[in-house]
Amino acid sequence: MHDAPAVAVSALRIDFPLERGRTVTALGPIDLDVAAGSFVAIVGPSGCGKSTLLRAIAGLTKATAGSVRVADAAPAELIAEHRLGIAFQEHALLPWLSVRENIALPFHLARRPVDAARVDELVALVGLNDFADARPRQLSGGMRQRVAIARALVLRPRILLLDEPFGALDAVTRRQLNIELQRIWWTQRITTILVTHSIDEAVFLADRVIVMSPRPGTIRRDVTVHLERPRGREVLSEPAFHALTDELARALDAA
Repeated sequence: MHDAPAVAVSALRIDFPLERGRTVTALGPIDLDVAAGSFVAIVGPSGCGKSTLLRAIAGLTKATAGSVRVADAAPAELIAEHRLGIAFQEHALLPWLSVRENIALPFHLARRPVDAARVDELVALVGLNDFADARPRQLSGGMRQRVAIARALVLRPRILLLDEPFGALDAVTRRQLNIELQRIWWTQRITTILVTHSIDEAVFLADRVIVMSPRPGTIRRDVTVHLERPRGREVLSEPAFHALTDELARALDAA
């Protein structure tokens, strides 16, 4: 008997309204199962519905047809229980709070006592011990994204959803944070779904890479990444890594 998937998307379709009562289909139909503890990356051309799919999984966009189940529940149930972690390209840190206070913020929103040991654990995990009392304006862009990811993890979510978290960073910082995120995922083993425009990022981080078609977005390819974990910088120069990125680039070019 197989374990239930951590995320189950079934026949999902999302339409958006236009003027004069017309609609446009942005996404679907989509069928996608994500195994517990796995890391799935979603790539596709601009406007294909990658972020729309992630927002539907997060319960932030309503399905026109089909269903989304997260940990065998509706996304709204996990949101109510504060068991869904989300980090977007915009870090959305509160500028008047320190690193430690920003990471602790979900405890206050959930009306729970702050677990100081958990906060300190995550400050250390994202390598910011020396900046725990700094304000966001005192941090680099990469540091701010580390804080955003730590904040998304602080309540021990069942699912972590990442929408282009490093998209606004320079190439060198982005690569460094890919290595950091891989290390964090390897330590925490939280089911993670990442939306990205970077094929290299998808292959380096994920167990599976989902390639979406142009709008209306559907799944064009579902590619398993057979690279050993944990992955370090050396993976980026392996022939198997380059073969996978080339395969995915061809799939996107055909989109």
